[in-house]
Amino acid sequence: METTLCFDFGNTRMKCAVFNDRKFVQEHVLADAGTATIQRLIDEHRPTWSILSSVINHPPEMETLLAAHTHFHKLDHTSKLPVTTPVGKPETIGADRLAIVAAAVDLFPGRHNLAIGLGTCITYNFVNEAHAFLGGGISPGMHMRFRAMHEQTALLPLVKAEHDFPLVGYDTKTNILSGVILGMAKEIDGIIDAYALKYSNFNVLLTGGDMGFFVPHLKNKIFADPYLIYKGLYAISASNHF
Repeated sequence: METTLCFDFGNTRMKCAVFNDRKFVQEHVLADAGTATIQRLIDEHRPTWSILSSVINHPPEMETLLAAHTHFHKLDHTSKLPVTTPVGKPETIGADRLAIVAAAVDLFPGRHNLAIGLGTCITYNFVNEAHAFLGGGISPGMHMRFRAMHEQTALLPLVKAEHDFPLVGYDTKTNILSGVILGMAKEIDGIIDAYALKYSNFNVLLTGGDMGFFVPHLKNKIFADPYLIYKGLYAISASNHF
């Protein structure tokens, strides 16, 4: 049995998933990406393979360390992917988006797939039945919307997300919760409906750290998986072993 470490460094959190062969075992949320932290993961799990998806400026020493102890791959537009990227500037595609669509085609090959990531931003990622990643859209994420209303107004407070709130807000806090969370849910449903008018018979996959706030409010049928990006990273790592 071989172990793979799949690192996902986003704008909000740095995380690592551990796979034994194809089986997801556990997730680590990292306080930093220093060599001591990475070495502890190596010592604990003794990985054979590792892969990094990063949209931040991470310490380059961690790549050197992983390359010294594992078969390391850094995900970018030159990676061997299970999808094609027929867009004008493939080098500008975020590594996280490549991982999400890789997971979509690994789980549902030969189908149209709309994979939606709920993180710092909402990313809509469409890959067609020929496994061509055509693009999609990007809009502000939940916490970005909370911060924007607080920082760009004089009196609105900074609100933290909660699962329990009314449709009709009765004070400032509940008005903001209803507006942001239900507003985003309606946005997501609206985008899905727009794709449905153009593409028949397609899957909708939802992932990301904020996923749980929205699943109860969506009317469309979705495949929700909080570990989707990791599964995509594992699939890409396997494709780039040799």
